[in-house]
Amino acid sequence: MRPLRRLFASGTFLLAAAAALAANDTQVIYPGGAVTPAHSAAVPGPGLGAVTVLGSLVLAGAGGWLLWRGRRLPFQGRDLRKLAIEETRSLGSRQYLVVASYEGRKLLLGVCPGRIDLLTPLDTVSTRERAS
Repeated sequence: MRPLRRLFASGTFLLAAAAALAANDTQVIYPGGAVTPAHSAAVPGPGLGAVTVLGSLVLAGAGGWLLWRGRRLPFQGRDLRKLAIEETRSLGSRQYLVVASYEGRKLLLGVCPGRIDLLTPLDTVSTRERAS
């Protein structure tokens, strides 16, 4: 992530430097409907339009690259977790059966308002497989 921050910071710096170079200190910019004084001729100079378009394209490209890169990488947070809720079933009246797993062990929990009870640890081999 650090190289990306450096790239963004350098791009922002270059955009600001280009805008500073494009601005002319002796040129006065008047609004579109304003009357300009007679002594100042309206000379078209290098405007910020090209710099703005270039900066927008750079930022859009960086955003698209981040989005594309983010889709390729797997979400790592879920894989690193040791505790997970495998399945939940409602029994009605705010009561639930929950199968939770922790480091490969599965537990059947009974959840109701104000308490959570361990009903039984579950084996890794299901009862259907044992019967056959």
